[in-house]
Amino acid sequence: MNDDTGPQSASQRNLPVLGEPRPERADARRNRLKVLEAAERLFAEQGVKNVSLDAIAAAAGVGKGTVFRRFGDRAGLAVALLDEREVELQTKLLSGPPPLGPGAPAIDRVNAFLTAYTELLDRHVALFADSENASDGARYRIGSYRLWHRHVAMLVEESRPDLDADYTAHFLLAPLAADLHQALRTEGFSLKRMQAGVVAAATALLTL
Repeated sequence: MNDDTGPQSASQRNLPVLGEPRPERADARRNRLKVLEAAERLFAEQGVKNVSLDAIAAAAGVGKGTVFRRFGDRAGLAVALLDEREVELQTKLLSGPPPLGPGAPAIDRVNAFLTAYTELLDRHVALFADSENASDGARYRIGSYRLWHRHVAMLVEESRPDLDADYTAHFLLAPLAADLHQALRTEGFSLKRMQAGVVAAATALLTL
């Protein structure tokens, strides 16, 4: 995913990679993406626990057996959907256009990431909540959190080398916990308000 033959920003060096390469036939990939898109739409409309594999298969235009063989059950499908969307975000971080991708000042990249991640979290908050609360401290052990932390920490080090980059990265990611996001939505906080808040905090902290 990363071309290491050319110049690299600090956020590209030693950045862990989510997932593994998934070689698959073109028709299998098309079916997988159709199923994930259908699941994403139905989960958003009806809630994860209210959607059956039959409904997802029908919406995707594939047989239930195709969904079952590929994902096992609804929980497996939910995990696959979240993984797919996180890999998409990682790809943008590594090789997408700035400011989310390389080529922008560190503070701009931090703010672009926080904005993009908050949008992803808002779209799939129930899936994130299940993942992060599977057991005590699960949020901090999953590979995606370690990736986001490493990315932010390297950008913090670039913009404010006087700060403890590892701790500051945890501090900036703390408001992006799924349970807090759900609580704020219940209180009426909009996505734009939450994005503006986390960006304002990062800007105040990282701008000299």
